[in-house]
Amino acid sequence: MNDLPRGERARTATGKSGGADTFVIRRAREEDSATIANLVRELAVYEKLEQFARATAEDFREHLFGTRAFVETFMAEVESETVGLAMAFPTFSTFRGRPGLYLEDLYVKPEHRGKGIGKALLATLAKLAKDRGYGRLEWSVLNWNEPSIGFYRSLGARPLDEWTVYRIDDSALDRLAALAPEE
Repeated sequence: MNDLPRGERARTATGKSGGADTFVIRRAREEDSATIANLVRELAVYEKLEQFARATAEDFREHLFGTRAFVETFMAEVESETVGLAMAFPTFSTFRGRPGLYLEDLYVKPEHRGKGIGKALLATLAKLAKDRGYGRLEWSVLNWNEPSIGFYRSLGARPLDEWTVYRIDDSALDRLAALAPEE
């Protein structure tokens, strides 16, 4: 997962106020684990899903930076303060016969929205997908989240209204796993 250069890329954007704000988009580092956990909790509060946010800094340390890294994570910084993140992982489309990238989380602190940071984080993931020959970048958004929906549509994203996301977790996952044939 490390074929994108690890160097930082500074970006300058003009905020809604007309002033220029400089920010940096960089790959997450192991020492960011606690910050990642805090930003994910902030996202959960925003999405009204705080009761489901159980991930710890140690979980992120293990699964983002351990022997088997599962997720690409990029951080956004303004004046050395982390103000946002994007986390994505590879998928595979059997119809296209190509991998893709799934955006799990995109979050920018409210006071830093509208300055191009979210767009720069998404653009970084799009470039990663293109550089790897992936066929798409996709994600889910809560139906009530009109600000995010408007932002995504402004970038050319389109909803896949004909699909419904299903999930099995917790005790339902345990019950289904117990039905698996013996190897």
